[in-house]
Amino acid sequence: MSVSAEPRLLFVGGAGPISSSRDIVSDALNQARARGIRTHILSRAELLAETKEVTALADEVSVVDPDDPVACARWARERSAAGDRFELVLGLRDTVLAAVAECARVFGAVGNSPDAVSRVRNKDTCREALAAAGFRQPSVRLCDGVGQAAEFLAASTGPWVVKPRDGMASIGVRKVSAPADLPAAIEALPDRELFLVEEFVSGPEFSVEGVFLGGRPRVLAVTEKEKLPPPHFVESGHLLPADLPEERAREIERQVTAALTALGLCFGVFHVELWLCAGEVVLGEVHVRPGGDWLHRLLAHAIPGLELFGLIFDDLLGRPSTGCPAPTRAGAARFLTARPGRLVRIEGWERVRDHPAVLHAELTVRPGDRIGPVHQSGDRAGVVVVGADTPEAARDLARRLAGAVRFTVDGD
Repeated sequence: MSVSAEPRLLFVGGAGPISSSRDIVSDALNQARARGIRTHILSRAELLAETKEVTALADEVSVVDPDDPVACARWARERSAAGDRFELVLGLRDTVLAAVAECARVFGAVGNSPDAVSRVRNKDTCREALAAAGFRQPSVRLCDGVGQAAEFLAASTGPWVVKPRDGMASIGVRKVSAPADLPAAIEALPDRELFLVEEFVSGPEFSVEGVFLGGRPRVLAVTEKEKLPPPHFVESGHLLPADLPEERAREIERQVTAALTALGLCFGVFHVELWLCAGEVVLGEVHVRPGGDWLHRLLAHAIPGLELFGLIFDDLLGRPSTGCPAPTRAGAARFLTARPGRLVRIEGWERVRDHPAVLHAELTVRPGDRIGPVHQSGDRAGVVVVGADTPEAARDLARRLAGAVRFTVDGD
């Protein structure tokens, strides 16, 4: 697309309240501004108020619920009828992607179709579509109660995973090793009316980060993931790029790009999760938004000069682009956890925070807080994100710095 007048970006949803969301949305808005693109945020009043420093980066703001695609489409039709135009429509959270698709359709902007967004938003329909296209998938069943879930367990070999149909941040995700564990896992779900039970996949976990350019998926990096021990599935660390043989990394890239194409996706940023099981790629969840947990900072360090959203903006507006470079450095994130109890003191934090290789460091707890068990991403106590020249050096440094932070709780 070639645009001669000043282009405009409709940013559906803006930033969420967590710090990584504010940081990545600030990146997107600043990269748009640097290209002369005017920006307009569409979000709820309370979110706009919680993220004032991000909202201030936009040229315009409108108050509409970004999680309501009907309301957003109505707003878009009204603005279109009044003569407004938006060449670019973007959103960076799972819950707003249906509204992004509807608004892009109203304004005639490039975007993923509502059908494609719906297909990947619900994990069971995404699994069905990938399996039908020939990709290896864990078996899964959509259940509306303990009876259907028990039937799935009886007809398959465990262990299994119980999870929300469209959740995020590991909320409500739990491993089930025996039928006796099933009721407690269902009870922990945020929504027990419709949920998934699927086959547990054993093997190292990875994710793939990339963008769509010219409507085609382009991989930027493969990320190695570490998780805390089950029954919950909370990520404890990331390494980018993953320390993989070149041939294995190429096969992961081939499978992921083919899967995204088969799902009918063509626009935005993607984050695809997968396992390596007996040497084979088993695809997991597909997201048409950036990965969380500060992966955008790891990408920016590993690929010097990368402007993640600038790649998309330049491509859609027909402007010269730097292309899709590969990582030449590495980064790692390590998440902090504390033993349950009342937090008395934190030691070693200042030295870790001020280390010259630290790209970001954040504590989410403070003395006096009551610390609970880690069941989801929001239960972690903090994060240390580092940059280095090689994956091995990044992983070792992140582990060492995280290990230097000591949390003392009642009873220590």
